Amino acid sequence: MKTKIKVDKVNVVTLGCSKNTVDSEVMMGQLKAGGIDVVHESKNEDFNVVVINTCGFIDKAKEESINTILQFAEAKSKGYIEKLYVTGCLSQRYKENLEKEIPEVDAYFGTLELPALLNKFNVDYKHELIGERVLTTENHYAYLKISEGCNRKCTFCAIPLMRGLHVSKPIDELIIEAKNLARQGVKELILIAQELTFYGLDIYKKRRLNDLLHQLCKVEGIEWIRLHYAYPTQFPIEILDAINSEQKICKYLDIPLQHANDNVLKRMKRNITNKETKELIKTIREKVPGVNIRTTMLVGFPGETEEDFEDLKSFIEEMRFDRLGVFTYSHEENTGAFKFEDDVPQEIKEQRAAELMEIQSAISFELNQEKLGHTFKVLIDRKEGGFFIGRTEFDSPEVDNEVMIPAEDKYLRIGDFAFVSITNATEFDLEGKVNS
Repeated sequence: MKTKIKVDKVNVVTLGCSKNTVDSEVMMGQLKAGGIDVVHESKNEDFNVVVINTCGFIDKAKEESINTILQFAEAKSKGYIEKLYVTGCLSQRYKENLEKEIPEVDAYFGTLELPALLNKFNVDYKHELIGERVLTTENHYAYLKISEGCNRKCTFCAIPLMRGLHVSKPIDELIIEAKNLARQGVKELILIAQELTFYGLDIYKKRRLNDLLHQLCKVEGIEWIRLHYAYPTQFPIEILDAINSEQKICKYLDIPLQHANDNVLKRMKRNITNKETKELIKTIREKVPGVNIRTTMLVGFPGETEEDFEDLKSFIEEMRFDRLGVFTYSHEENTGAFKFEDDVPQEIKEQRAAELMEIQSAISFELNQEKLGHTFKVLIDRKEGGFFIGRTEFDSPEVDNEVMIPAEDKYLRIGDFAFVSITNATEFDLEGKVNS
């Protein structure tokens, strides 16, 4: 017989990427369906149980996760909370070590152990709750995780160790989830996966992202569909036709390239060359005129020389990406690159990252200046100070440009669209006025 603990309110704390955000939302939906009062990252102190959904991707993320666990472990030791549970990527990867080092935690769970976690609250996992999530984002946009895990063998990446191999969610389940989200007021779906373009190969024996996109476009209430994390190797060109033909699909593509030097790409096991990457970017831009491309680069990979880095800088200057993020290499045990010597000093890694962002800042400023005087459809995210803050179809929440609109000019509702004429532009933000 299950022992039911007294639970007044559960506070879920989410760390890491958008995939963790979805996991927390699903967990909260299951808890709520089981009659548990649940909140997300509450600023009040009216909860007595905490669940931390951790990230274990790179050193900084792991440090943040451990510090958060220690913070709530101390709160538990002082009697401020009664129970503390930890789940997510860090717990999946380092469960045994964490149990020894931080025994104040009542139980640790891996990324696929939600039923076991729910069991601690005397709640059974309900399979029928497809898409029944408690949104932690603004109600007008949500992440839609179309698959879990990854089959790629990138030597720098520990994700397969924490998330397992690629598993696609069936199209019919995703459509049900999208409809449920639309009923909650969601207007923008952000499709996420560790490897978006691999979608469908495991369950349909062929890539089905293109089919999924066309089906999602039929969901009433959804107005924007955004694509994140598309792997460049064997990129399914047919999805470019979908982006071009379907008005609901944003002309935006997040395609993490990681590097541009052939030697580094080979050691990373990215299975693509500098020349092939340039050809892919050219094809994307030709087939989808006006598309905005976001990418991510990794600097300081073992063996990355100054010459390799110069190749990367030249590539960025030539390609002129609309959005770009930079990470410094983190030496992760049990990854393919762990056998290499982590021979690029941290200060050099940081210096190279800063150099790339300086190049990108200049590119972003020039591209944003070209927007002056033009009108864009903007989704209003929030009001902050004397401004309404929104995004164009070329911008994803939290990582890309924002459009600032003086609140005194016109009242706007959060979650509504407005047509905004751009009056000022900096490196990473725009200002504008609503068209009358």
